[in-house]
Amino acid sequence: MALTMNDTVLSEAFGANEGSSLRVKQALLVIVGIAALTAMAKIQVFLPGNPVPITMGTFGVLTIGAAYGARLGLVTILGYLALGAMGATVFAGEKAGLTYMMGGTGGYLVGYVLATLALGFAARKGMDRNVGMMALALLVGNALIYVPGLLWLNGFAESWAQTLEWGITPFLIGDALKLVLAALLIPAVWKFVGKARS
Repeated sequence: MALTMNDTVLSEAFGANEGSSLRVKQALLVIVGIAALTAMAKIQVFLPGNPVPITMGTFGVLTIGAAYGARLGLVTILGYLALGAMGATVFAGEKAGLTYMMGGTGGYLVGYVLATLALGFAARKGMDRNVGMMALALLVGNALIYVPGLLWLNGFAESWAQTLEWGITPFLIGDALKLVLAALLIPAVWKFVGKARS
């Protein structure tokens, strides 16, 4: 599949795309996106033998980046983080505030921003319309969450082995499942949009 810059990402494939109606649509998408990220962060799934729950937070970040594009996705994720910094319980559990954000999870939150931008740019290049290319973009996005997350978390651990035990090992299976789901979902929605227009 040739990668060329597209004029549209998924959020631009419906509704107004100019004037004040576009601004209203964008504002609503940001609100819906923040609400979706909050809801997904609260979903916890325990796999057998794994004491650390899988949340859908990274799934939300990656899919919003792909569906919204880099610019609107960035506004959404920054709005989400700003609410968390102000004390709104938008993160997993009932955690919030700058103290929590500067703790062990801080690097992952930085990664959320990087992953949102990466998936937004990938969507502009058309990678969100093909399962294989979408999977590749999601792997890159997931790596962009893990790299700053682990580097930051290492400051709280006694060794890199402990950092990996805390910050990646318990999440690998869950992340693989979320990546498969997202890789199938976004291209499927594009196919649906194409059929609806024909």
